[in-house]
Amino acid sequence: MATFSQAGMALFPRSTFIEDCGASTKSSFLGNAVGSELLVVNRGARTRMAVTSAPKNREITKSSDFDQSETVRVGVLGASGYTGSEIIRLLATHPVFKVTVMTADRKAGQSLASVFPQLITQDLPNMVAVKDADFLNVDAVFCCLPHGTTQEIIAALPKNLKVVDLSADFRLRNTATYEEWYNGPHRAPELQPEAVYGLTELCREEVRAARLVANPGCYPTSIQLPLIPLLKAGLIEKDNIIINSNSGVSGAGRSAKEANLYTEICEGIHPYGITKHRHVPEIEQGLSDAVGSDVTISFTPNLMPMSRGMMSTMFVQRKQGVTVDDLRNHLVERFSDEEFVVVLEKDIAPHTRHVRGSNYCLLNVFEDRIPGRAIIISAIDNLVKGASGQALQNLNLMMGCPENCGLLQQPMFP
Repeated sequence: MATFSQAGMALFPRSTFIEDCGASTKSSFLGNAVGSELLVVNRGARTRMAVTSAPKNREITKSSDFDQSETVRVGVLGASGYTGSEIIRLLATHPVFKVTVMTADRKAGQSLASVFPQLITQDLPNMVAVKDADFLNVDAVFCCLPHGTTQEIIAALPKNLKVVDLSADFRLRNTATYEEWYNGPHRAPELQPEAVYGLTELCREEVRAARLVANPGCYPTSIQLPLIPLLKAGLIEKDNIIINSNSGVSGAGRSAKEANLYTEICEGIHPYGITKHRHVPEIEQGLSDAVGSDVTISFTPNLMPMSRGMMSTMFVQRKQGVTVDDLRNHLVERFSDEEFVVVLEKDIAPHTRHVRGSNYCLLNVFEDRIPGRAIIISAIDNLVKGASGQALQNLNLMMGCPENCGLLQQPMFP
């Protein structure tokens, strides 16, 4: 019996081969399939493919409207950067998203494999300049361009396209706040009211209905996922929130910068953007929304000598009568049905190496030595849950696909 089928294709255990098979045009991605290798029968041709098993005690997300016979044509703007290439890596296992346009102005005319040789096996178009891209051949776009360059480009795209923007250009609702922190005018203020902030687990229905999603930053993702539920529940005070975060160097992007040279980074760590990191207003916007009044945080980011990974340590004041177990139990309950946010067993600390290459966020809560305070720790991969993975999670929702399509890769360790 076929384990999984899609239009024109069926999969069987590798010990089985059927020369001709029917196929359903509608089915849930992966069904309940588990195992590492299956035989693909596609109009008489045989190939092998890997299938990722479902997480323990969790079924694959299903969508009754998901039709695998309908290809979604995807454009990746800024494909030569880290977030762009990470999206393409994740899309290699997606059942319906197909990359049809890739842009990279300085690499126009080149193949992606010439820039990222690890993706040489992918069947991809050559990169083109944004001005030469044919958006009539696209249904949705991931915009992976630098901050300050995205607004005008998105404003010029056909209005029927679904867009997930990975820059900060549409994250801040107040355009004056954007101009203050990003040192330049907002060049598409007419689009700002339309933009939906895409912290998937906390904004799912808004994302599902959106045309334009502002994908959260990496630090804000690692911080808001645990703090917003606790603030909304009235379990912690909104004052005296202190956050120390550590990020891998890939969070700074791929552009050549003296501060990111090997000898500047290796064998040490250093803080940067003290009191003025651009993610501060984004974090404060989300936390303020949670309590209905202004929240000001103390936030210090640190650059770590590792390529990817992020850990945020949050020091908070518990409300009177609230215990650390109350905080942890609330997060366990809030995320019990979430596939990608995991509250660890009591007293187990999250490690960045346990999320590397995956879309997972690991959380836990600890008692501080200072009476009445608690320590919350989260770990994500800054390029996946902190960027491209969450972007794919959002576009899956926007296009009616199961939310976990292309995102079931398990963390890479060692």
